[in-house]
Amino acid sequence: MPQARDIASAIPGKAPAKIGADALFKWFTIIAALVVPIIMAGIFWELLSLSWLALKTFGWKFFISEAWNPVTQNFGAASSIFGTVVSTLIAMLLAVPMSIVIALFLVELAPPRISKVVGSLIELLAAIPSIIYGMWGLFVFAPFMATYVQPFLGQYLGFLPLFQGPPMGIGMLTAGIILAFMVLPFITAICRDVFALVPAVLKESGYGVGATTWEVTYKITIPYGVVGVLGGIFLGLGRALGETMAVTFVIGNSHRISASLFAPGNTIASALANEFAEATDPLFISSLIALGLVLFIFTFFVQVVSQLMLRRMYRGWSIKV
Repeated sequence: MPQARDIASAIPGKAPAKIGADALFKWFTIIAALVVPIIMAGIFWELLSLSWLALKTFGWKFFISEAWNPVTQNFGAASSIFGTVVSTLIAMLLAVPMSIVIALFLVELAPPRISKVVGSLIELLAAIPSIIYGMWGLFVFAPFMATYVQPFLGQYLGFLPLFQGPPMGIGMLTAGIILAFMVLPFITAICRDVFALVPAVLKESGYGVGATTWEVTYKITIPYGVVGVLGGIFLGLGRALGETMAVTFVIGNSHRISASLFAPGNTIASALANEFAEATDPLFISSLIALGLVLFIFTFFVQVVSQLMLRRMYRGWSIKV
């Protein structure tokens, strides 16, 4: 039997063009795939080289020092790292349960017309610029927090260090809630699509043996889509870690660590947004770039861990199925 290449060569003008197009497509995809790691390596190298002065001057103490004084040329990243972690944690604790519940309502309980309208409105939230969230948070939500929410929490939970201090409106708690509003539409949209992909025959089987809607939800729908839900959660986590303008408006921008969620603080992104334009000293600029390096490494680490976790869970789920 003649080979495929011999057959193709029998058609003049067809095989060479096809082989050339395949080779061109192959090399184009290879080059496109290599662009991403090359760009990431370049960003890492640029951040490392520009922040080397600060890392060399302060050493490992840069990462655990709360000091941030441009006058005395004493800088540390601890307060910014603390604010980034705390605000992100608050946002995820609020956004994840709400997103899953909203997605389950849209898929399992809401009539199709209501599900379509509410789903479209949630997706529109993701299109709102972050600076709009920040302005709304500063002029509307922060006064609401100072007048109602923080006094209430201080009155009934003031014995806890988390809810002590004057109700100023701005601070860690307000920034975390604003972040929750911002990441909620992303997580909700992914969870809704994942739950909608659950095969109808599985849910119908559950209903057929007498299971209630709640039992079908937590025994079939959620376990089936758990990998996709976690993917949406990590996507929202990545958005929360790097958010800048909305947090800058409402967090207070103070370089200090406080146990109270009412106290002002800052994040790595908000510190960069606030101070980079005013930095003139080489050590000051290098310290700010070192903060960017910390955020880059932290985000990269979170994404790598999430991918490894998702792959492991997906393999385990495939074996069970």
